[in-house]
Amino acid sequence: MSGPFVLPVRDILRAPGEMREFELTVPVAEKWGEGLAWVPAGEDVHVDARLESVHEGILVTAEISTTYDGQCSRCLTDLTRPLEVEFQELFGYSGDEATDFEVQDDHVDLETGVRDAIVLSLPFQPVCQPDCPGLDPSTGEKLTEAPVTETQIDPRWTALAALSAPPTDHDGEASRPAADDTEKS
Repeated sequence: MSGPFVLPVRDILRAPGEMREFELTVPVAEKWGEGLAWVPAGEDVHVDARLESVHEGILVTAEISTTYDGQCSRCLTDLTRPLEVEFQELFGYSGDEATDFEVQDDHVDLETGVRDAIVLSLPFQPVCQPDCPGLDPSTGEKLTEAPVTETQIDPRWTALAALSAPPTDHDGEASRPAADDTEKS
């Protein structure tokens, strides 16, 4: 069997204590992930893998790095961000105790484990910045870019707004509170 994530283990099969290291850079064949964050088809996935032979099978430990694309969940700005994931899985020997992954003849195929680790690490609601204010509900413009405008009051609340306004004198200027007569110089 061959594939971009397939690694040979013939020389360490059933030899506990033996170890091999591999570096892979593989472009993904199809988009990984859905929703607001995904790794696009053709994006490189870099894998630094260590394969260790143990009594039960081949223990794979990997550091994975790639870049994901997405949209901010608050303002819908396009994003491109780095992603780093760690992955560890035991590939059991065929016929031994059941595991999710198995050594196939003389190789292990990391694709399913790498893909699952990446997809599960993608943010569910990515943001362009931690304090992204989102979009203005009335204009639809990004709030960090929209000009600051005075908040318009719903006409049904104008009578209440008048109650909270400072009192005015006969010239239309806001009157100032009188100084306290008990104050001594």
